[in-house]
Amino acid sequence: QVQLVESGGGLVQAGGSLRLSCAASGRTFNIYYMGWFRQAPGKEREFVGAIMWSSGVTIYADSVKGRFTISRDTGKNTVDLQMNSLKPEDTAGYYCAAGASGRDFYMRLDGYDYWGQGTQVAVSS
Repeated sequence: QVQLVESGGGLVQAGGSLRLSCAASGRTFNIYYMGWFRQAPGKEREFVGAIMWSSGVTIYADSVKGRFTISRDTGKNTVDLQMNSLKPEDTAGYYCAAGASGRDFYMRLDGYDYWGQGTQVAVSS
């Protein structure tokens, strides 16, 4: 089992920045990749980005590419999501997730085995 806890959400004005963090504990040696997803009210949960645990290679959704950056610290078992140039449409609950089964479905919900409880991000116009 892997436990994930997000932190760092809050309210920010459009154009501002926020940094989210996800701390992993438990059987973290099983993790192949970590991802961030978001879910706005009334909408489906969508992929934001992911990072490969060993190599650090990242992939992003087109909607956040160039604005968001994912990084990880394998020593501390943390993954951060740096969000810059925030827009009101970025308002959502943000969830980190861990893929531990090697399915390599980085952009899909079913590619992840463990989920955090989420942290709220609100961007005002």
